[in-house]
Amino acid sequence: MDPSHRTTRTARTFPAPPTAARRHRPRVAPLVALALAVLLGLAVLTGCATAGEPTAESATEASFPVTVTDDAGRSVTIAARPERIVSLAPGNTEIVAALGALDRLVGVTTYCDYPAEVADLPKMGDFIGPNLEAIAAADPDLVLVTTGVQAEVITQLENLGASVVAIDPQTIEGLYSSIGTIGDAIGEPAASAELVESMEIQIHDIAEQVEGGPVRCFLEIAQDPLFTVGSGTLLNELIEYAGGENVVVEAGYVAYSVEQLIQANPDVYLATKGSMSVPADITGRPGYDAISAVTEGRVFLLDDNLVSRPGPRVVEGIRQIAEALHPDVFGE
Repeated sequence: MDPSHRTTRTARTFPAPPTAARRHRPRVAPLVALALAVLLGLAVLTGCATAGEPTAESATEASFPVTVTDDAGRSVTIAARPERIVSLAPGNTEIVAALGALDRLVGVTTYCDYPAEVADLPKMGDFIGPNLEAIAAADPDLVLVTTGVQAEVITQLENLGASVVAIDPQTIEGLYSSIGTIGDAIGEPAASAELVESMEIQIHDIAEQVEGGPVRCFLEIAQDPLFTVGSGTLLNELIEYAGGENVVVEAGYVAYSVEQLIQANPDVYLATKGSMSVPADITGRPGYDAISAVTEGRVFLLDDNLVSRPGPRVVEGIRQIAEALHPDVFGE
């Protein structure tokens, strides 16, 4: 691709998130199980260095054609500024809206519910099963998908004549890059640069306030059976930025037993609540009275949409976690 079409992101010197063992931004390979990608409704974006994340200072006017490398390892060339965009994951939808291109969205999934205006947009099926006929009728220039359960429909979507970009970040840095990728793909590099910079500043401010010792915690993402998260997940990294130490030592999305939970004995118990996770009567569950978090009254529900969707609102998710872990800093 012509270098004039690329923008670069200036490195910042913000501190890394506090962790129990070391202080650096974890960079681990994504280890997401297919079924849990569905469960979490993981939203969508992908970021490769080729796509880049422009700073507000270096961003230039959008120029097409533009080529990005997506999270499926595909090089995608977009010939002209997309005027008709379909988003097949909530995280993608939220990024497009945050970049000021809500008026160019012509289709979303039934799971897309933010911002409120997307409720009136045509539905292209759900996260698991995109409706190819509805997408074809929408006549999109660009379709934003995720990996995992949606990977198998990429070729079918391309056969409709649209450019298809798959995105699915597993770290905060990956999310920044994904926002840059989408910004490049839709012709909004300056807006993506400004959004990334704003997120970095806000996350840095939260991390700076929780630089003391990390608080040991557990995060429930599903019940019956109980599932949690470990290293290599965006959720785990959000915990670290919020000043927490995950008691789960396994990687990826993990089935967890009550016996393991009692042995780990977290000081704070977090649980996501949303369409995919409905935690109930946590403190009254058999065996849970042996957990410090329960006996000390430190059980908190998190908005699943804020912590499980890789989009701009993860900043709010980090703050929500930080408030639960550090009430002395953020107030009850």
